Amino acid sequence: MELALVIAVVVVALTFDYTNGFHDAANAIATSISTRALTPRIALIMAALMNFVGAFLGQEVANTVGSVISPEIGTHGLVIIMSGLLGAITWNLITWYYGLPSSSSHALIGGLVGAAIASGTTVKWDTVLEKVVIPMIISPLFAFAAGFGVMLAIMWIFRKRNPHKMNRNFRFLQTLSAAAMSLGHGLQDAQKTMGVIFLALLAGDYVDAGDGLPLWVIVAAAGAISLGTYSGGWRIMRTLGRRIIHLDPARGFAAESVAASVLYTTAFVWSAPISTTHTITSAVMGVGATKRFSAVRWGVAKSIVAAWILTFPMAGLVAAACYWVSHLLIEVIP
Repeated sequence: MELALVIAVVVVALTFDYTNGFHDAANAIATSISTRALTPRIALIMAALMNFVGAFLGQEVANTVGSVISPEIGTHGLVIIMSGLLGAITWNLITWYYGLPSSSSHALIGGLVGAAIASGTTVKWDTVLEKVVIPMIISPLFAFAAGFGVMLAIMWIFRKRNPHKMNRNFRFLQTLSAAAMSLGHGLQDAQKTMGVIFLALLAGDYVDAGDGLPLWVIVAAAGAISLGTYSGGWRIMRTLGRRIIHLDPARGFAAESVAASVLYTTAFVWSAPISTTHTITSAVMGVGATKRFSAVRWGVAKSIVAAWILTFPMAGLVAAACYWVSHLLIEVIP
């Protein structure tokens, strides 16, 4: 029973990783496609490859995700992790259907916390507060302000240059910034799935708490998110690329550069699993506001913010419901 559950949890975790990829594909490439710096197919291939590479750059975020809850060893612990994943996947699919760029990261952690609360399992609230809640608030605010500031600097530095020539140069630079953003997405989001798989192996008593991530876990998570990224996510691309604001190449470059910098800093310095979606969307709003504040479609932005606020609790509620149902269907070993 336990081996079958471990395999099932790993499969569901990789499914989540795949949905994370197509749900968040827009994060890295929507702005590049909307400014015609890259064609959709080339952008998706590049994003998928960079996602794969980024997954191998560290394990700090995976360690944080793996320490959010403390499931017991055995069937009960595996059911909790499975329920958390199902809650996250369900919320991902709902927001994808409506084209809202919500956070897969917060859906995953919200799902794990919701299932843990429903089961009476220990939640490490200090880790949730320090590594999830505080970065969740700070990272989009900083990305908005930094995007606004960087774009003002670009406008001032290149104010006397030929606009047509500068657009051509920034389209080229957007290739680099989109690649950097995709690398940061792999660094952040693939590691979250690795952390969940490690939790499942821990609950199945196949690893010890102090062990490193097995290589097959890293490769599997990297491959799943890359395949998901290549599958696209056109609904959310339209929201990020055009519905919030029509971007020019300079603004696209500024938004991607700021977002990528935030992803690397929080992963390597803070070990915090922040939302790539929150970060790039806030940066897009920030650079867009340099045209004039009315240029940003704040009605769309309000819907996105509402999805952000709802993600953590809604994924948690769905995960709790999954746990209660599974409790009735599976004989749980205490």
